[in-house]
Amino acid sequence: MSTQFFGHIIDNEEVESISGERFDVWNPWTQEVFAQAAEGGAEDAERAIASARKAFDEGPWPRMTHPERAAAIHKLADLMEERADELATLDSTNMAKPFAQAKHDVGRSVANFRFFADHQRDHTGEVYPMPSGHHTYSEFGPAGVVAAISPWNFPLMMATWKIAPAIAWGNTCIIKPSEDTPASVTLLGRLAVEAGFPPGVLNVLNGHGAPAGSTLTADDRVDRVTFTGSSVTGKAVMASASTHLAPVSLELGGKGANIVFDDADMDNAVYWAVEAIFRNSGQICLAGSRLYVQSGIYDEFMERFVAAAEALTIGDPFDPEVAFSSLASKKHFDKVSGYLEDVEEQGGTVLTGGVDEGGRWLVRPTILTDLPLDSRQYCEEIFGPVCVVNRFETEAEAIHLANDTRYGLNAMLFTENLSRAHRVSSHLRAGTVWVNCFFIRDLRTPFGGVGDSGVGREGGNFSREFFTEPKAIVMQIDRTVEGAS
Repeated sequence: MSTQFFGHIIDNEEVESISGERFDVWNPWTQEVFAQAAEGGAEDAERAIASARKAFDEGPWPRMTHPERAAAIHKLADLMEERADELATLDSTNMAKPFAQAKHDVGRSVANFRFFADHQRDHTGEVYPMPSGHHTYSEFGPAGVVAAISPWNFPLMMATWKIAPAIAWGNTCIIKPSEDTPASVTLLGRLAVEAGFPPGVLNVLNGHGAPAGSTLTADDRVDRVTFTGSSVTGKAVMASASTHLAPVSLELGGKGANIVFDDADMDNAVYWAVEAIFRNSGQICLAGSRLYVQSGIYDEFMERFVAAAEALTIGDPFDPEVAFSSLASKKHFDKVSGYLEDVEEQGGTVLTGGVDEGGRWLVRPTILTDLPLDSRQYCEEIFGPVCVVNRFETEAEAIHLANDTRYGLNAMLFTENLSRAHRVSSHLRAGTVWVNCFFIRDLRTPFGGVGDSGVGREGGNFSREFFTEPKAIVMQIDRTVEGAS
């Protein structure tokens, strides 16, 4: 058994669970346990909440100036850059993410901290001149204790997307990473201690959704809850937080539509179609899992798309030539492979891919056609490297097909017609629309979805609105104005 251990980080100390219980942490490529982590119980969650509550109510963090907090967060970002290979190695080991992709995720995680450090430092409120002899302005104070629950598909990057704005705006934060991928987030907690964060500002609670996560969301000492994960769990999180009226931000599932018009740049559209469904082995809530190709280019596009999928190098995530590896866990492998069992029964065709026959937790890049639009492969979030393809004739048909889903996180479209790009984008029911690209983020913009894809938006000022308590301050400045007194 490996000696690696990932404990809770509470009050700037790495500790075992009160019960002493641990759980195994797996390497899905080798199918071996490479570490253990502390199994958080309700008592551990309550200990983390008490620490964060005390740090907010009595500690220096929410009382620091904006530049002071920015400097502390930049110091953490510096340490992350110094330990980038170690952070990336943990994510690659813990979920079989190709190392180059994991290293990219570390860079984006650092960018999250640097952006929100500067955003809160440089922000301005609003001023509202009044004819009544009063002067009104807005102020954004920290909300309190934030419970953040992050997913396993981007362990470090999605955790930092929640932590960074929460602590930048003066809150204290408890992050509960997925039980499948606790490694990199625990190292992040260690680095926050090394960076000099006051005790209780960033606590890491390892463990399962129940009781660790459910205890966090139900506790009335928690002022904000932010969650990324499945729509089913998101509904439970919202119900739990509602018992004490804590605002929630939910980024949930997706079933992204990728529309390729017949005037698209073929090379560009094929490249991004592959990235959108096969990057990270398809384990992306934003994945372009429903592909619609206009009839005029359908045959040529599909020939090239299949060839590009089959050209992906599959193997050990630490091999620099590998772009695609196994799924993140045996449980998830069973789920994804289950969607391939009845494809032919429903009249579908597997153009390429399928379940690996070597006993690995691997589903090869898979492309399906000829399925009915009400099949579960079309309608449900598979969250794996499975692309369901159909053709369309008209722009109106493409918009209808794209919007025919209970999800609404994102969509993509490929066209060289500028008017069409604007027109179609405005009609797509999605939180983000990418035109001729994919996975590009500007941290100032809103991020989130509609329908079963979530509630609320984060990013830039949208994160500020969620992680603060906006306040209006009204001052009398002229008593000579009639009605001013």
